[in-house]
Amino acid sequence: MAEYREAELLRIFIGEGDRHDGRPLYEVLVEEARSEGLAGATVLRGILGFGSHSLIHTSKVLRLAENLPLVVEIVDSTERVDAFLARVEGFVKGGLVTRERVRITVPGGGED
Repeated sequence: MAEYREAELLRIFIGEGDRHDGRPLYEVLVEEARSEGLAGATVLRGILGFGSHSLIHTSKVLRLAENLPLVVEIVDSTERVDAFLARVEGFVKGGLVTRERVRITVPGGGED
């Protein structure tokens, strides 16, 4: 039988054009998560979305796919997510951060 454990899912909603020290913010966040030893991180690219300024961002050819929405998802314990956020909270300007409790299991031993 699979074993589950409690964890937290962190979602950071940003734009593809967001930068930190001249580098793509999504890359910086994933690299920071890896260097902190967090359990995992994934970047998802949206095809359509809008944020606090209500500007539509789309991947349609006629609109020349600019600044598409991205979601960086990170999973780990609440304590590790807290520490990670304390380290990177100043990196995210104008984005949105959500957190939710999840139950995780790693089928097959957790190999990448």
